[in-house]
Amino acid sequence: QVQLVESGGGLVQPGGSLRLSCTTSGRASSTYTMGWFRQGPGKEREFVAAITWSGRGTRYADSVKGRSIISGDNGKNTVYLQLNNLKPEDTAVYYCAAYSSYGTMPSTTPNTYQYWGRGTQVTVSS
Repeated sequence: QVQLVESGGGLVQPGGSLRLSCTTSGRASSTYTMGWFRQGPGKEREFVAAITWSGRGTRYADSVKGRSIISGDNGKNTVYLQLNNLKPEDTAVYYCAAYSSYGTMPSTTPNTYQYWGRGTQVTVSS
């Protein structure tokens, strides 16, 4: 079993930045693809960004492309999501997720992911 714990959420003004972190523990694996999803008020869960175990494959949702960066630190079992130029529509609970894969391109489909964190709230408001 793998546990994922997110941190770094909070209240930020429009145009501001946040860095979310997701730390894994439990059954260790160096081949997990890690992803970030979000669910806003009254909305379905949607893909945000993902990175393969090697770090060489990344994907971003169009809504955050160009103002977000996903990165990983295998030594710390942690994946990060840097969010810049935040907008009110970025307000959501952000979830970290993982699945075991040797793939070269990460999945954007929630059902692919085996493990999920409990989420961290991001609120963008003035």
